[in-house]
This record gives sequence, C-alpha cells and structure tokens, in this order.
Amino acid sequence: MKKIFLYILAGSLCFSACKKDDEVNTYQEPADINVQNTYDDQAITKFLDENYLDAQGNIKAFSATDTSDDNEKKLSQLKVEKLPSGTIYIMRNGAQPAPGNGKVIGTDDIIKIMGRADAYLAIDNNGTPVFSAKSPFLNTIDDSTIPVVDPAYYYAKKSTRVNNGRERDYFEIPGFREALQKFTAFKDLPNETPYNLQGVIIVPSRAAFARNAYYPYGGYNYRNKSFVFNFQIYGTETRPTDDK
Repeated sequence: MKKIFLYILAGSLCFSACKKDDEVNTYQEPADINVQNTYDDQAITKFLDENYLDAQGNIKAFSATDTSDDNEKKLSQLKVEKLPSGTIYIMRNGAQPAPGNGKVIGTDDIIKIMGRADAYLAIDNNGTPVFSAKSPFLNTIDDSTIPVVDPAYYYAKKSTRVNNGRERDYFEIPGFREALQKFTAFKDLPNETPYNLQGVIIVPSRAAFARNAYYPYGGYNYRNKSFVFNFQIYGTETRPTDDK
C-alpha cells in the first residue's frame, strides 16, 4: 500500500512539473504601459520569425514536423516596414495592383476589405514575450467570403458616431489606418473575385486601443491587444461629405 502511494505521489509530481513547463503564465497587466509596449514589440518580432506567407498570401505558422515549408521565407525576411507608431507593414511582391490600375486609399474613403485579422495579447511567458489569447476580429475568407464594406475601425462615419454618442477614436485603429494608406486599392473588384492577399499589417496595442475605451467589436476585450491584419483591398469609394 505504501509503495502504491509513493508511485501515485511521484506521478503527481511529474505531472505537475510537466504542466508547469508547458503552462503560459497568467497575465497581469503591467502598471507601466511601457512594459506592455516592450512585450508587444518582442512578441511581434517572434511572430515575424515564426510565420510565412503561402501562395495566396495567407499567414501560416511554420511546422515543426512538416518539411514542406522549410524553404519558405520568414515574414521577417521579407521587406518589413516600421512606422513611427510601431506599426509594421509588409507589401507582398506580385500582389499589388498593376501601375495605373490601382486607387489611392484616402483618409476618409469607404474601403472594401477582404482577409483575416486577429487580436492578440502579448504576455511575458517565463521571460519570453509571446502572443496569446488570440481572438478573431475579421474573417471573410473562412466565414462569409464577402468583403467587408466601410468598417468603422478604418473610418468611423458621422452616422456611426452620432448613433453611439462617441468620437472617432472610440472606433478606429490608428495604426491600421496609417499603414493601410501606404497600400494601393484595387479598382472595384467583384465580390466573387478569388483573393490574392496584398500583405500584412501588425499593430501594437499602443497604436490600437491601448488602455482607452473602445467599441466592443464582436464582444471581445481589446485592452492591451495587438492586431494582425492579412488582407486585400478590393476597392474604395469617396465618402459623401455629409457622412464624414
């Protein structure tokens, strides 16, 4: 009986030790927002090293067991541009509108966006900042397959602001706006056009909602969250003056 007890105890200790190694530490919001900013930047660097773009421009994680992606370039090996806000963008070669066939994306344009976007919380996992707590933000590839028209996180139109009694900063993601205007939109692609994603925008929390009040898109918590957009702009329209 004593031996059985000892075996159970040993097994329990082994399980606890293994679990401790695999477990992600419970997040505690840093009192100093600069610490969170550092977590974001380091987690973004790790994300860029651990993912690549497939033939249609989708972000894919490298596999530890499948060798078919061994020759793919890390996102960090592509042309990565960083804006003063800390926002990063990558324009995918061969996936932009041909010269003369694109449209400048205006600051208050109505955009039509195809793609995926997720929000992540950057945490310190045993000394290594990583992205965790992934939550979906946009998905027109696996879900509806129809581009989203005029999302408020790019530009919050007057009627949206009036109906909610809020200003634009409650809805918009500044880093996304800033980086998207570096891209060129396609000229009104039909909704059924097969996607060929133009690139990636990664917005650290300080260039998103940070610790400010925000519109609860999808009912998720976006405090301290960074965003990863993987997208194509199917078209833009000039916004009517009375809804700016």
